[in-house]
Formats: sequence, C-alpha cells, structure tokens
Amino acid sequence: MSSFRRRSLFVTASLLASPFVTRGLHAQAPSPQPLPTPGFYRFKVGSFTVTTVHDGFFARPLEGFVRNAPLSDVQAVLRDAFLPQDRLVIPFTVTFLDTGRDLVVFDSGNGVTAPGATNGRMIANMRAAGIDPARVTRVVMSHFHGDHVNGLLNAEGAAAFPNAEVIVPEAEIAWWGDTSNETRSPEGQRATFANSARRLGPYAARLRRIGPDAEVIPGVRSVAAHGHTPGHTCYHVADGADQMMFVADTTNRPELLARRPDFHIVFDFDAVAAEATRRRIFDRVATDRIRITGYHFPFPANGYLAKEGNGYRFVAADWLGAV
Repeated sequence: MSSFRRRSLFVTASLLASPFVTRGLHAQAPSPQPLPTPGFYRFKVGSFTVTTVHDGFFARPLEGFVRNAPLSDVQAVLRDAFLPQDRLVIPFTVTFLDTGRDLVVFDSGNGVTAPGATNGRMIANMRAAGIDPARVTRVVMSHFHGDHVNGLLNAEGAAAFPNAEVIVPEAEIAWWGDTSNETRSPEGQRATFANSARRLGPYAARLRRIGPDAEVIPGVRSVAAHGHTPGHTCYHVADGADQMMFVADTTNRPELLARRPDFHIVFDFDAVAAEATRRRIFDRVATDRIRITGYHFPFPANGYLAKEGNGYRFVAADWLGAV
C-alpha cells in the first residue's frame, strides 16, 4: 500500500471517529418526512399576483371512479401518465389573487381536518406564504362540495375569513339552498345541503349572489361551467393583455380527464353536462392560450391546455420567473 493511500485512510478514519464530525453527520441525517410539503407558488397576471397554496391530497380506489368506461381503459390512460393504476391520488390547491385593491381566494379548501390527515394543509401553507385570513376581502366560490366550502370555518366554528364577502353562483345556492331538491340529487351528494348551509351561515350578512358572465370585482368575471354541480362556475382573470382562468373542478386530475374528457366520474352531478362543459371551457383556454389554475391539478396547479386528438394535454407552466 502506498504511503499516500495509508495517510488518506488514516485521515478519513480519524475524521469519522471524531465526536465533532460524528455529531455533524448525525445532525445532517434526513428526518422522517411522511408527506410532501410543497407549500405555495406565485406568478403574475399583469400587475396582479396569483398565489397557489397547497392543501394536501386524498387517495381513493380507482375502481368505480369512472362510470362509463371499463377499468382497463382508465388504467391505460393513467399508465401513459406514469400514475398508479390501483388508486387515484387527488391533490387540492387553492388559488389566491391579489389585485392591489382586493385579496381574493377562489374556494376555501378543506379547512380544519383530523390530526394525521393528508388534506387540510392550506392553513399552514397560507402562513408560510404570508397570507393572513383577516386580509382576505372576497371568498369567491366555484361550487359547494365539502372540499371547497369546509375551509370557510375555523376550528372554533366561526368565520375563517372574518372580513371577507362571500360570493356564490346564483344557480349553486339556489339548488343547495332548497332542501326540496334533496331527493333529486345524487345520493352521495345529499350531505351538501346541510354542510353548505352550516359553512355559509356565519357569512349570511356578507353573501353576494352572481349570475354567469358577471363582474365579481374589476378584472374577474364568472364563467358558467355547470355539470359538476348545478351551479359550478369558473372565473376568468384579466389585467391588461394578460389573462388566466380558475377552472375549479371542470376536471379532476387533468392527466385523466383532460386526456379523456368523455369520461364520466362519480363526483359529477350531471356527467353529460360536465363533459360538454369540459370541452367548451378547454376549447376556449386552448385556443386562446390562457393560463389556468385547477383545484385538483398537480401542484403548483397552473399551466396550459393544448388540444390533442379528441382530448387535451396539460402543459405545466415554467417555474422560472416566479414572483
């Protein structure tokens, strides 16, 4: 063995035996991280600032998710997207918009969830992003499913956004606000009647109803997107020549439902109408090259849709140039 190699081995062994180095090595060992924590992401639309805030995820069995196609067809689409074929992992991402005059949140997230839950991460990620719920001036609802309205309340059952006006689509509140519609609703969605009434209760004096193509605030307009629910609504944002659209639940995971807009899923109130809406909204954003954010898109949940065959391909926006 050469003298150089002997010296190298001695130095290495000495360093590894040193209590200081050993402590340093232990200190640098990665701690267990059972869940990803992507947090938040920002970009600009004209002078407006958009922040997408991660709210965790939920996993469900794949079987039974798509109702009008065999499981093998659904698995083939997911396999092409390099996603699992036994389950569907559904992300939640909430879009915030700061116009300089208003701080808007589109939907409210899952809110307070049980310890250890994989969803309900928005509260912590808002803090990380420097977003104070008390500064939010408008909560703009796309629809009333629980993962979108539950965050209206805090842990004490009071308004989580104490100074905000809540803006709701007229068709949505007209349906879920009338309990006589309960028997005409899918059985799995009937809990929405009582749940949405409870979540909206503290905001009763600050509730504003809007129709389709209504100005929510300057720069934000409603876009009717019925089907997923009776009043499901998207929102178009524009400042100068720049524009984006919050497409809410027009699709669940885009790797599946943008690729196959003809798939009818278990969460859609009227699957035929939801498919027609998907094609109409996606044709518009693809043709006009409008940036989109989606509630169930992979984080940071923003990008573009390109027409491809009978469906659409989601193209994630470049991370470079973030605010």
